[in-house]
Amino acid sequence: MRDDPAVSQASSGAEQPPRPVRVIAAGGTIAMRGERAVPALDASELVEQLPQVAGFHLEAESVLSLPSAYLSLSDALDLARRAGSAAASGEGVVLTTGTDTMEEVAVLCGLTYGGDAPIVVTGANRPGSAPGADGPANLLDAIILARSPAAAGLGVVVAFGGEVHASMTVRKIDSTGPVAFGSPTTGPVGRIVEGRVWLHATPRRPTPLPVNRLEHRVTTVTTWLGDDGALLRHATEISDGVVLVALGAGHLPPAVLEILREATGRVPVVITCRPDRSSMLFATYGFEGAERDLRASGAVCAPFLSAPAARMALLACLGAGLDRAGIAAALAPYDAR
Repeated sequence: MRDDPAVSQASSGAEQPPRPVRVIAAGGTIAMRGERAVPALDASELVEQLPQVAGFHLEAESVLSLPSAYLSLSDALDLARRAGSAAASGEGVVLTTGTDTMEEVAVLCGLTYGGDAPIVVTGANRPGSAPGADGPANLLDAIILARSPAAAGLGVVVAFGGEVHASMTVRKIDSTGPVAFGSPTTGPVGRIVEGRVWLHATPRRPTPLPVNRLEHRVTTVTTWLGDDGALLRHATEISDGVVLVALGAGHLPPAVLEILREATGRVPVVITCRPDRSSMLFATYGFEGAERDLRASGAVCAPFLSAPAARMALLACLGAGLDRAGIAAALAPYDAR
């Protein structure tokens, strides 16, 4: 009989018992069936597809049964709190949700949880009734990772397509294929192979934020060739905060730079960059609207976050009552120093 992967991969070298696992289901494609797929399976039915978990210490609970595009901010905060509470009690947690907004859910969990037991977010890019359905394999991998002693201190991760990605740097990279998620800037932190866990890195985890609510309006504005800044101006007038997606390595047209300088006096602005492998320079270019101007504008620069991650991070900061200095400190790990 093969050694239990969760025991044989324990990072300490000594045998440790696997963690109990709680599967929290919130809908998404992994739970969908039918010629025109709609939510159909609850948490118990998802687990019942996996004969490999027979004998595991496993609990399953259904919280929502929604396409992830339907999730509200309050839904996401409730999921993060439920997952964090279960993990804080010592359970490894698997949270299943839809891939459309999985980035945001994972980021919110990562920003609010600081415990030792892992929270593993997963789902599917193909409905269970479709050929090549990927949900069962992803769920099995997530459960194996969540119960593994090797995952202690890992924090919140996304397990998908056999890869493990840190919650703060993961991005959806494929709309329909089985390898739906990647980490263009950092790469995966590990893999799950034939039920065995291999981790080569531990992500740098943010200091947990005491998020009391997610009720602010944060708008994402992406600049482009020929942008006159009108959308950025409008966003700052209707929003509590703005995420501005700059060009290249942190560049804006002069007209947008002028509006940015005005905007930072009214609302917090977080800047990230448009390339998938985003980073932001400090002092390479000298033209108006180059990176030095953006960094001097009063905005908070977080180029190593995707636009969805930056928006969720700003929402969490505002929901924790942070001022601009507090937001800058919370997002400092996502810029070069």
